[in-house]
Amino acid sequence: MFAIGDKIVYPMHGAGIIEAIEEKEILGERKQYYVMRIPVGDMKVMIPINNASCIGIRGIINRKDADAVFKSLETKSHEENTNWNKRYRENMNKIKSGNVFEVADVVKSLMLREKTKGLSTGERKMLNSAKQILISELVLAKNMSPMDVEALINTMIST
Repeated sequence: MFAIGDKIVYPMHGAGIIEAIEEKEILGERKQYYVMRIPVGDMKVMIPINNASCIGIRGIINRKDADAVFKSLETKSHEENTNWNKRYRENMNKIKSGNVFEVADVVKSLMLREKTKGLSTGERKMLNSAKQILISELVLAKNMSPMDVEALINTMIST
């Protein structure tokens, strides 16, 4: 169980800080919720405490792992699937996994693809979403501003 002030990751939404633990009645059922604020986009999310482990809520990575994520962005990308549908599904599964290295891989491959071949509307939307998820965790892990993290990601991938 997490406590107020803990930094956590909610797969598909990003990382944030638990601001409160509240009990709410929704559809006639009383449950406790983590109230999490995601710094990127300043969004608040309520997560049912009893479902937290099922949906993959985890603590954020440490500074050393954050450095490893940045390092992974520098490495050359692997060969990706040419079939748009299959590539989209594979990338979506990586984002849903909640693994920061998988999300970083999606960001890297889509940014590189955007430079060489361009992206469809769906892939561009996926890139923006994956980038925000990645940035939100790195902001909290490295105690940097979202703009600085995004600039660093762009620099790492463009080299």
